[in-house]
Amino acid sequence: MPATRYDVWMPSLGPTERTLRSFLAGRMTWTQFAREYRRELLMDGPIDSRSRTIKNHGQKFTLRLLKQLARKTNVTVMCHCADDQVQCHRHALKKAIERA
Repeated sequence: MPATRYDVWMPSLGPTERTLRSFLAGRMTWTQFAREYRRELLMDGPIDSRSRTIKNHGQKFTLRLLKQLARKTNVTVMCHCADDQVQCHRHALKKAIERA
């Protein structure tokens, strides 16, 4: 999607490459994936060694920020998955934002 179609891109809110690859390869169930992804989002320290491309130092502040923004305006979470795909990290991300 071209950058003119969205306001903010936050790639660090995605799962680490290691976790995503494990799920896509079938080495992890959806439940395991969602649990690991949430754990990654809430980690206190750097997890850069698990994700070489996108650096992520824990996203607790960002989750709380998005929760506050969502109380005042629409927040849209996008992904490359099909809109109707149930096992997509954007659903786990929504829950994490709601719990933040």
